[in-house]
Amino acid sequence: MFGRAKWAARTYTECKKWSLCINSYRRYGIYEPDYLEAMKSKIPLYNTLNIQMRGYDFPVLENYQRFIHKIANCLDIDVEDGWATPGQKLKVQRFKPQSTVVDSEYHLTIYERNIQVTDLESTALPLLLQCVAGSLPEGVKLKIHEHQPEHEETRYVPDHELLTLKSELELMTVKKK
Repeated sequence: MFGRAKWAARTYTECKKWSLCINSYRRYGIYEPDYLEAMKSKIPLYNTLNIQMRGYDFPVLENYQRFIHKIANCLDIDVEDGWATPGQKLKVQRFKPQSTVVDSEYHLTIYERNIQVTDLESTALPLLLQCVAGSLPEGVKLKIHEHQPEHEETRYVPDHELLTLKSELELMTVKKK
């Protein structure tokens, strides 16, 4: 009987030591090395930004996009993506004074190019804006805004042939049922 009491006393003290270790561990938290904090940027960062350029002359717009990309690379700014959206075709009619007779008719196309910038430091954005705005070509409109999921949808061109084939396939499956 004495042996069991000795064993019970020993296991009790071991359990008590173990619980002290657990409590001290919980009290002080998890150790995290200093290099994890050192990797974070000390300068505040912007979220993903889109630089949108719109204009009537496609070659000018394309060269300007390439120019902005080069400036961003020189300033060590991460350019994640760049894309062109389909042109918007506009029909502009000019009427004769005080009548409904068409004097002249113009067909215009507005082109759009976009550059997506990520992890942009708050100190680099004013430099980028100054360079971009100072070299803005005539007839080009510049807009900088935060990236939204809707911008991703406008980027893709719908394939009408594929959509008609899908609708025909749905009709065939409905007829079989």
